[in-house]
Amino acid sequence: MRFDLKINSVLREVDVPPDMPVLWVLRDILGLTGTKYGCGVAQCGACTVHLDGQPVRACLLTVTAAAGHDILTIEAVEHTETGAKVQQAWLDEEVIQCGYCQSGQIMAATALLQQTPQPTDADIDEAMAGNICRCGTYVRIRKAIHKAASHDA
Repeated sequence: MRFDLKINSVLREVDVPPDMPVLWVLRDILGLTGTKYGCGVAQCGACTVHLDGQPVRACLLTVTAAAGHDILTIEAVEHTETGAKVQQAWLDEEVIQCGYCQSGQIMAATALLQQTPQPTDADIDEAMAGNICRCGTYVRIRKAIHKAASHDA
């Protein structure tokens, strides 16, 4: 079936099965490989994208459910003011270790700061709880989120 998906502000037509996860449309059909496959059951957060500004797991989001909505991926998050601040804070705080989970972490952090511009540690913990980092960079992630929220970011 043919679906029109608005991805990173560009309308893309894809011919895929209606139950295909958006993750595979992004990676395999459109070549947008920044969104990562981690677990396939929405538990790790590596595949986090924004759907109409809300963080969602692309591994379970079907193309049918995504059609007609705005999808933002890691490839374009830097074009938002908050996304640019988050990415710069990630670099400043040297958050990345292996890097595999970081696109999902950045997408979750950006969504948090768009909804809660001055988050507490508890806000950060709650918003980021579904994003797993096997390298354990959680302290640096929290510090980077606070930096992005500050006026110094």
